[in-house]
Amino acid sequence: MTEKLTKRERTHQKILEAAGRSFRRHGYSGVGVDGIAQAAGVTSGALYAHFGAKDRIFVAALEQGLDEVIDAIPIFQRDHGDKWIVAFADYYLGADHRQDLECGCAMTTLSPEVVRQEPSLHEVYEEKMATIVALIVRGLTPSPDEKGVDDREDRSWALLSTLIGGLTVSRAVADPDLAARIAASVHGAAITAAGEAAAYKEA
Repeated sequence: MTEKLTKRERTHQKILEAAGRSFRRHGYSGVGVDGIAQAAGVTSGALYAHFGAKDRIFVAALEQGLDEVIDAIPIFQRDHGDKWIVAFADYYLGADHRQDLECGCAMTTLSPEVVRQEPSLHEVYEEKMATIVALIVRGLTPSPDEKGVDDREDRSWALLSTLIGGLTVSRAVADPDLAARIAASVHGAAITAAGEAAAYKEA
């Protein structure tokens, strides 16, 4: 049974969701407190009462956005088994996700915003991303190098970086056909970066 939220909790969540959509669509500098409040259907005073300042809203929106990835990865792993990387790349680089800035993955839309923020936010980002990487590691096939070192963490970072970069570039071009070509090429590169391509070819 789902616990019923109080009015304050519902308002808090509504503001947070509106902030997440606004920051993903417009960037940190592209939207102000008034714009977020309007998108949430509350007053600016109510927004300040819940979060205090724009930078605090951004931190909360970033954390929630990355938590969505943390929640999603185990579901992909459960539902798709040893082919989950392919399914994840299909979703991540798919046309629907490429065209959906507001509700798209925070890793792609908000990472560039983190770069411009204070070091304390970098630490928040790093901690969440490390959690995401740890989850990916669990779903990768071990392939120790000649020295017996497990490289799954490195492959996980490579996978994420390939997907994030590929999605960014495919969104930035004007020609939709070119965007689709970029996404298709990056899809294969992501599988290779994860070190799973050989296993998929053998299956």
